[in-house]
Amino acid sequence: MRAAFWFIALFGVAVAVALFAGDNDAVVSLFWAPHRVDISLNLMVLLLFAAFALLHFALKALSVIASLPVQARRWRAQQKERAMYAALMEALAHLLAGRFIRSSRSAENALSQEKSLSQLIADVGIDSGHHSSRSMQLRSLAHLLVAESAQFLQNRPVRDQHLAMALEASGHRVLLATQEGIQLRAVRWALDDRDPLMALEWLAKLPVGAGRRTLALRLRLRAARLAGQTELAMETARLLAKHRAFSAPAAQSIVRGLAIELLNGAHEPDKLHKVWLTLDASERAMPDVAVHAASRLMSLQGQATLARQWLAEVWTPVMQPHSESGDALRVKFILALEASLDATDAPWLARIENAVMARPGDANVEYLAGMACFQRQLWGKAQQLLAHAALTLQDATLKRKVWLSLAALAEQRNDAEEAQLAYRRAAQL
Repeated sequence: MRAAFWFIALFGVAVAVALFAGDNDAVVSLFWAPHRVDISLNLMVLLLFAAFALLHFALKALSVIASLPVQARRWRAQQKERAMYAALMEALAHLLAGRFIRSSRSAENALSQEKSLSQLIADVGIDSGHHSSRSMQLRSLAHLLVAESAQFLQNRPVRDQHLAMALEASGHRVLLATQEGIQLRAVRWALDDRDPLMALEWLAKLPVGAGRRTLALRLRLRAARLAGQTELAMETARLLAKHRAFSAPAAQSIVRGLAIELLNGAHEPDKLHKVWLTLDASERAMPDVAVHAASRLMSLQGQATLARQWLAEVWTPVMQPHSESGDALRVKFILALEASLDATDAPWLARIENAVMARPGDANVEYLAGMACFQRQLWGKAQQLLAHAALTLQDATLKRKVWLSLAALAEQRNDAEEAQLAYRRAAQL
């Protein structure tokens, strides 16, 4: 459409010129005493146009000639700028290829080119398009490359020197992302040096928004675990799980491990109960965490009622017929429940009997039921369940306790030979 309008305008101009010059008999007379020159108006118009064009091109040529020195200085500045960026890219390529000494030299070359370029711009006062903010950003990146190379070469004084230089430039929005990236690299270097406190100090210097990014949270989790700050690591792991930084199984495994570490850090029953209350409902519902908390509480001589309450919340996922829990967790659950049971736990005895009926032939459940009957002095039923469980039990701890209980039952019946045989089998385990 635009081309069509241009053609229409061109044809209109041609028609106007034809109408003006076709039948134009006007004459222009030029007097220069004692001469007179008569020229047609059409020729006069053409001469004026030619004179204007000649004057225009002459002035333009003079302007180009006058600007040649400035163009030459601008060309030199552009060459230095290209050499500077080429040196920076070469430094990055060498760093990725593992040539750390060459990378450091190329980055230092880029710094010298940048300094020379800035000096040239300041001296001659030209505008090469290289803004000061970009210059500071390039300088920071070059210092970062030198520091990164020094980190790989284990040259920490050089690394710290160039790291400080990389962080000098600030205050411009273009440099914010660069500064945050440099600080995150400093966190990684501190973690590589096994200095988690320094890593946490660098993370604390990050802006609030940058500190909540996934990369920063991953680094905080690693630093907190190395520093033994389990509470901070737990809080960070929850944020990472919320942001879906890990797969669901991985996030659950990390949170479960940190929850167990928190429980291990409590050395009093009241403290353990407080730690338990700080856990989320989803964390308290994890069988591993609940079983470990109950075992830990009983080892600290805590309330058996509270331990049974924690175990009751995970009874179904651990003891159901088609449970995905492993035998090791089930054995730990049984030992914790056995330690917390007493003679007044009739509801628990009924629950255990239902489990025996739901899992016939399960030696672990038979052991639990037999020990529950043994505590309640139901000798006959305890003898039957424990003797049957002893044939197929795989866990050595449970099997040893079974033989000791059978020896005690034999002594109660005054069967010294049977008791001696049971003690011998327990000792062999």
